Amino acid sequence: MLKDILLVGAGSFFGGIARYAVSLVYKWGGAGFPVGTFLVNIAGCFLIGLCMALLGRHAHLNLLLSVGFCGGFTTFSTFSKESLQLLEAGDYLTFILYLAGSVVLGIGAVMLGFMLGRG
Repeated sequence: MLKDILLVGAGSFFGGIARYAVSLVYKWGGAGFPVGTFLVNIAGCFLIGLCMALLGRHAHLNLLLSVGFCGGFTTFSTFSKESLQLLEAGDYLTFILYLAGSVVLGIGAVMLGFMLGRG
């Protein structure tokens, strides 16, 4: 149990650092499309799909990479905050594009990662 907790924690640590690094490259000041969060979430979806396909029976690697790294890397809370900021700013078109694009491309990225992982 402790080993599992430490694996998730280590993965989350590195996933969070990777997310922060992406946010430094793609800053978002509250106006326009939140590119950094969008890219992180789509990439994280792809990675979790790939992990699903490649790590099926490797419980410890799944905890480290799927639960830990991808969980720390992707961010539903930031996505939700940025969506609300777009609504508050009255930027309805960007809000709709961000919301729909995140959901559709996120699910598509999980499928693509899974299919590529399975060969």
